[in-house]
Amino acid sequence: MPGGASSVLRKPPLGGEAPRWAQALRALAESHCQQDPTFRTALSYTRLTVAAALDRLRAQGFPEDGLPSPSTMAKVLNRNGYRLRKVVKAKPQKLPETDAIFANIADKDGKPIADPAYLEGGQVMRLGIECKATVKIGAYSRSGKTRADIQVDDHDRGCEEKQVPFGIVEEDSGQLPLTFGSAFKTSGFIVDGLEDGWQAIPREKQAVMTHIQLKVDNGRESSRVRTRFLKRMVEFADATGKIIQLLYYPPYHSKYSPIERGWEIWEQHWDGAQRVDTATMLAWAKSMIWRGSHPMVKLSRRLYQKGVSLSRKAMREIEARLERNPLLPKWDILIRPA
Repeated sequence: MPGGASSVLRKPPLGGEAPRWAQALRALAESHCQQDPTFRTALSYTRLTVAAALDRLRAQGFPEDGLPSPSTMAKVLNRNGYRLRKVVKAKPQKLPETDAIFANIADKDGKPIADPAYLEGGQVMRLGIECKATVKIGAYSRSGKTRADIQVDDHDRGCEEKQVPFGIVEEDSGQLPLTFGSAFKTSGFIVDGLEDGWQAIPREKQAVMTHIQLKVDNGRESSRVRTRFLKRMVEFADATGKIIQLLYYPPYHSKYSPIERGWEIWEQHWDGAQRVDTATMLAWAKSMIWRGSHPMVKLSRRLYQKGVSLSRKAMREIEARLERNPLLPKWDILIRPA
């Protein structure tokens, strides 16, 4: 092998008695690499190709006869943990409060709030809510598998119909109402779906509940600072007469929400099917089995506008109704009915 490359392959990665070009190669690879996004290995994914690496080394003055062949250069890069992969997202930052947020959720999960109005504490209904990515209606693939001979379009451009899925999971009973809407994914759509799910619960069961705990991800439409969402939640508390507690998951950790288990089964159930029209999509959703039963599926035709927000004056009135946890004000919000 030319240029002492064989010694690099026999010795520890780019160190010790490695030739000078190997030291320069390390600096090049490090400047173009990102960490494995799964964080399960020590691999670094680099955007630097073999040809580009050789060109950069030549530009630094290394003679042609002192450089390895392209195949040897590829082996050296791979041997030292630099793999050519697609550019990945930066490592998600863990908030300092992450552990405290999860400890707070575990401590309050299913427990009623001490309140003089409810001498016996009352019962708590635990719900998880979330919107998922918009479903495109048409002969499109979702990268699933099927035993049928199904042909799909090469691209999903020109899609004219889309549906937004919203789900609620009742943790204790396993009920999973699903609502599909053709309008925008907004705070109004989320709370309307929540209200519809509440109305579907038998009245006798509603009567014994004094608290509703909502485990929510920190998405834009249901954020703890989304004025429209907070206003609608205050109205929901007043309409139901129940204490509402919003327990938020930190960024990049919504996968721990109980609703995610339902979404996982949902995706596995229909990932190989085509949603050629809305009726087919609804039929697939209804045929899913979650915790021994089929979900309740509804199609919403309501229209929603994007960008609806409250004035500062109106928001001050809403904020006065919110009891934020003094230690975790962004992640634990209590709303009492008026």
